[in-house]
Amino acid sequence: MVGLPSDADADADSGPALDPQQLGVYFALMEAVSLLQHQVEVQLRAEGDISYVQFQLLARLASVDGHLTMTQLADGVVYSRSGLTYQAGLLEKAGLITRRPSPDDERSTLVAVTEEGLALVGRVLPGHVEVTRRLLFEPLSDDDLHHLGDIMTRVRDHMRAQPPRSAVPRRRRPNPPPAAQAAPGDRDG
Repeated sequence: MVGLPSDADADADSGPALDPQQLGVYFALMEAVSLLQHQVEVQLRAEGDISYVQFQLLARLASVDGHLTMTQLADGVVYSRSGLTYQAGLLEKAGLITRRPSPDDERSTLVAVTEEGLALVGRVLPGHVEVTRRLLFEPLSDDDLHHLGDIMTRVRDHMRAQPPRSAVPRRRRPNPPPAAQAAPGDRDG
């Protein structure tokens, strides 16, 4: 449980609850990320009619020479496989990316940004930079920026040391009990 520590909150699996300083840092980080992401989303919708996730996908593809697999994209933008497939379908339908089977691995799909996708990234990027600079970097000194960069890199690297989301096995739906599978009238009675 997130909250103030107490013996009642201690859990064998997760340990004691967060102390007040940890809780404050956690909420400040989450609120700052939410506020920044909301303003970026507003800017991207207004200037490019794309979502933040779609921008992430296009920008990531625009930053590589060639293509990425869907798995590389999912891991790079930290997005679910099913959500990524849906977003890639929307971007492909809009002519912003292409998808094709990998010639080297029949299980992989290769994704590349189109000229139209590159043009869209170029169109929305200046506004994206302006929003990010104004909201995230403006209140920070050079020293703050250096420390924040070191801290967030360390936190990100710690989180990335965990298995990527694409490597986590999908949960299977449990099979219904045998009685539920039998057709009416097929049961012994």
